[in-house]
Amino acid sequence: MHLALLPAGRRRLGHAVAAALAAMLLLAGYLVVSSTFPASAAPTLLSQGKPTTASSVENAGFPAANATDGNNATRWSSAFSDPQWIQVDLGETAALSQVILRWEPAYATAFQIQVSGSATGPWTNVYSTTTGTGGVQTLTVTGSGRYVRMNGTARATAYGYSLFEFQVYGETGSGGGCSTANAAQGKPTTASSVEGAFVATNATDGSAATRWSSLFTDPQWIQVDLGASSSVCQVVLQWEAAYATAYQIQVGDSATGPWTNIYTTTTSTGGTQTLNVAGTGRFVRMNGTARATAFGYSLFEFQVRTGTAPTTGPTSSPTPSPTPTGTIPGGGPLGPNVIVFDPSMSGATIQSQVNTIFSQMESNQFGPQRYQIFFRPGTYSGFNAQIGFYTSISGLGQNPGDVRINGDVTVDAGWFGGNATQNFWRSAENLSIFPSAGFTRWAVSQAAPFRRMDIHGDLNLAPNGFGWASGGYISDTRVSGTAQPYSQQQWYTRDSQIGGWLNGVWNMTFSGVQGAPANAFPDPVYTTLATTPVSREKPYMYVDAGGAYRVFVPGTRTNSSGTTWAGGATAGTSIPLSQFFVARPTDSAATMNAALAQGLNLLFTPGIYNINQTINVTRANTVVLGLGYATLIPQNGVVPMQVSDVDGVKIGGILFDAGPTNSPVLLRVGPAGSSATHAANPTSLHDVFFRIGGATAGKATVSLEVNSNNTLIDHIWAWRADHGSGIGWTVNTADTGLIVNGNNVTALGLFVEHYQKYQVIWNGQGGKTIFFQNEMPYDPPTQAAWRTGTNGYAAYKVADSVTTHEAWGLGSYCYFNVNPSIVAARGFEVPNTAGVRFHSVLTVSLGGNGVITNVINTTGGPAQGTATVPSKVTNYP
Repeated sequence: MHLALLPAGRRRLGHAVAAALAAMLLLAGYLVVSSTFPASAAPTLLSQGKPTTASSVENAGFPAANATDGNNATRWSSAFSDPQWIQVDLGETAALSQVILRWEPAYATAFQIQVSGSATGPWTNVYSTTTGTGGVQTLTVTGSGRYVRMNGTARATAYGYSLFEFQVYGETGSGGGCSTANAAQGKPTTASSVEGAFVATNATDGSAATRWSSLFTDPQWIQVDLGASSSVCQVVLQWEAAYATAYQIQVGDSATGPWTNIYTTTTSTGGTQTLNVAGTGRFVRMNGTARATAFGYSLFEFQVRTGTAPTTGPTSSPTPSPTPTGTIPGGGPLGPNVIVFDPSMSGATIQSQVNTIFSQMESNQFGPQRYQIFFRPGTYSGFNAQIGFYTSISGLGQNPGDVRINGDVTVDAGWFGGNATQNFWRSAENLSIFPSAGFTRWAVSQAAPFRRMDIHGDLNLAPNGFGWASGGYISDTRVSGTAQPYSQQQWYTRDSQIGGWLNGVWNMTFSGVQGAPANAFPDPVYTTLATTPVSREKPYMYVDAGGAYRVFVPGTRTNSSGTTWAGGATAGTSIPLSQFFVARPTDSAATMNAALAQGLNLLFTPGIYNINQTINVTRANTVVLGLGYATLIPQNGVVPMQVSDVDGVKIGGILFDAGPTNSPVLLRVGPAGSSATHAANPTSLHDVFFRIGGATAGKATVSLEVNSNNTLIDHIWAWRADHGSGIGWTVNTADTGLIVNGNNVTALGLFVEHYQKYQVIWNGQGGKTIFFQNEMPYDPPTQAAWRTGTNGYAAYKVADSVTTHEAWGLGSYCYFNVNPSIVAARGFEVPNTAGVRFHSVLTVSLGGNGVITNVINTTGGPAQGTATVPSKVTNYP
């Protein structure tokens, strides 16, 4: 496309379309393919919490008891041989009616379900198969015994037998007369509200793959009409991640009440809750009064059973302990939203799975769903994986070439009319792509890193139709053809190898990129450094030769150029998953702190984490890694995470989303006054993102505070929301995106937008920034409301006391759409001293909505007027 035909660089001028939340794709266990869930309610669960033994265990992290703890995020795993068994002692003889096996991918193709009156047999088969398919298997059985055993005789993989849950259902002599039938299934169901297509009847249709979801307020209710007055003995609630912390189960003879409480709680933990109750009524209602998340109430299933109540109390799964005791095991499953493909799977199967995810996530800009897609080493063909919001796609090889895709990984902007300026929060990593049409399209804006990729062809960074785009970030990547920005306003590429670069709009910055265009700013707009002064790549997951998960931690490089892997394996260290606490959204911050104090690293599986106390990272070389844009929301104004002044902590792949009560800071690296030197082993932040508002009305004074010397900031986006929910000058309040107090801190790829005072404040000596992208706040209502005594705040402020600082490739834009008469005095404010140097700096007024009078201090002409032409300064001083 000829540059003269490119659209203007103005961005995000439309309001965001309200993102429709979609049904959760995967509900139980760590699944490679989707499972089929039973369409009717199960009988009484007898096995949960009962003594459980097995023929063997893989290691101490996978004991037999994990299979009967009611927690789909833990599992039993056996030794890698045949046969193997697991059995549960029900405590007394029971008449069995059903067994449910929730397999991990290491399942049995041949097994028997057996019963006995003795732990040592003899055993009677009540079910037998030689064609097991794994997933979730619901088996109807008839037999009686005190002991129930799964006896595996043939494995589907080279690994052992592995079960998330071994559930036995039936009746014992001490049980009540509560029916096993779901009296609510298919009955008329209504609710106080619904969110989009998530209607009330979804909760009583007998399918755990559909759900009801309410609006995002309290209180909300859902009720079912049983058709006649009934004695209610049990209610089963299967919650989606948006569950109630406080609710009541109520019965009444009229759809409008009055209502009688038969169960009440203020400490619900979500998951699947089986409540033994006693009451009579035609109508049964769940009345939610407090939500666990910023979203509504959401139930996959609302089941009602009638008859005489059992004598046992209610159960809830999962049930994390708020005060952990004893040794916390490392390792474990990666959860239901980590999807793993292997080379034996057809392109059609993979296409179906990725399409299902994309249909949920394409326009789901502020929803709670999160996904990580992994590919085991091998060759794949015949699909196009389109990547939507909060979705990460990654190879599990140690190097990109270990996973070859003869097909496509694509980001486009059809959901937003061909405008890619809101294509945030998605990533691609560690894959080798042979694109079907000769090019890969990655049309993204902020918080969408492209890391460790090997593209055999061209890389198109613009949406189809060349609509607006506002990216972006590439590192450790090889493109055999030409990188084609077209309409991209700005881009930063680091430590990579490219066959060529097509064009530039405002700010194209390169460091350590082999094949980059020559430095030429201001025309063309290329800022090129031959090397990157200091860098470290983000830690990433892979599988070893035995198929076990590990995390690879690349080493630090100085004056680097090119990829870490093209000339051989990336240098660094490998950590087994058993040395990580694998966190789930239901795990408490107290549990995470106990695991960290124990010496474990921390892996966040995809999901939303409500953090009610600070996560303290105190040990040198700790790795904190998020999958699928794991999101941390502070509760009650806490600081959600802080790091001690120690060597070599690595934090990557996490989104910090401010809560409704103001937090002073969202991530603090080193306490105030940190003074240690970490030049040989710095703490580093990789793809760490911050959000104030958008999903809800969040508040945080500072997003990132860096006090430790030598810290390496490797790609962040700190964003005070300009669209979405909970936005406004006095609503989603936030002063500053980044404050740097440490010395010799380096920022590589710094995106900070819309904060209400200085966006970046740099107090430390010896700082370096390569690439900075900024928009000033859109919404100052008046000049005085923004700042009195001078015209607004600069985007990037270097403290007057600083004597050494250097920066390359910086741009600040204004779009004062609430009051277009607003004026900012300057984009950049720095001390006038020889040791403080800026290169390739620009300001822009988007469509003439406001003015930035000078670029840096009093140098550079005004950015103004509807033509959207940048004002540029090549070097300062």
